Amino acid sequence: MRIKQVPRDQKATTKTTLSPMQLKVHEVIFEAETFAGKLFDVLLLVAILLSILAVMLESVPEFHDKWGHELRIVEWVFTIIFTLEYFLRTYCVGKPIKYILSFYGLVDLLALLPTYIGFFLSGYYSLSVIRSLRLIRIFRIFKLGRFLGEADMIVTALKSSRAKITVFLVAVVSICIIMGTVMYLVESPDTGFTSIPRSIYWSIVTLTTVGYGDISPVTPLGQALASIIMIMGYAIIAVPTGIVTAEVNKAMKENTAIACPSCSKEGHEQDAQYCKYCGHDLEP
Repeated sequence: MRIKQVPRDQKATTKTTLSPMQLKVHEVIFEAETFAGKLFDVLLLVAILLSILAVMLESVPEFHDKWGHELRIVEWVFTIIFTLEYFLRTYCVGKPIKYILSFYGLVDLLALLPTYIGFFLSGYYSLSVIRSLRLIRIFRIFKLGRFLGEADMIVTALKSSRAKITVFLVAVVSICIIMGTVMYLVESPDTGFTSIPRSIYWSIVTLTTVGYGDISPVTPLGQALASIIMIMGYAIIAVPTGIVTAEVNKAMKENTAIACPSCSKEGHEQDAQYCKYCGHDLEP
């Protein structure tokens, strides 16, 4: 028995149908091109800023003692508003799970959780400032897509250099462990080098040129080693900067590469005269 195969273009496709009310809500919430959509997004950004300000002021002792209760009420009002907005977003899309698991969906959910968790566990209320991540919607609202393109370029450069940076970090950690152990042997516990982990902490602080000053060597040999670590710190700082800069330049070059007018493929060098895919002349 032979089974007749249906051509791909004749296969039935499923469409997600939305009610008129869902379409109207979707237009207001997701469509930043319309007047209502842009007004909604602007009001949402203002609400996010005000809620973050309320959380910050509530952490200040003077404001907490005087208006702590009022600020907490304000925060709960904003949380309820954001909760309703979150459910409206899931209501007006054809595939709610896809939105919930998307980047913006996860950010919107994380913006709500700290306040509800803080209702049962103290100390988590201040994490509501996570909702500041929602401010990245400003790039979509005010048509600042070019900034997102630049951000993608930086992310690409970081991904390309992650192997080199990983090797670099392993080398730095090894240096800190070795130098910390040596300082533990050179210095006495009276100077603060009471253990190898604490000595490694000192080497990390010194190598990164932070220099808290809570531990410092007193012997001539220890001070000489400390001087070497300080000089190494200046040299080490430049290494990841150079790696990322090289990858950024490479990403910029690839991003501005010439596209072939015949096959429309990109990836050519700036001084290329012919397309490496079809051989067509490239425009200057």
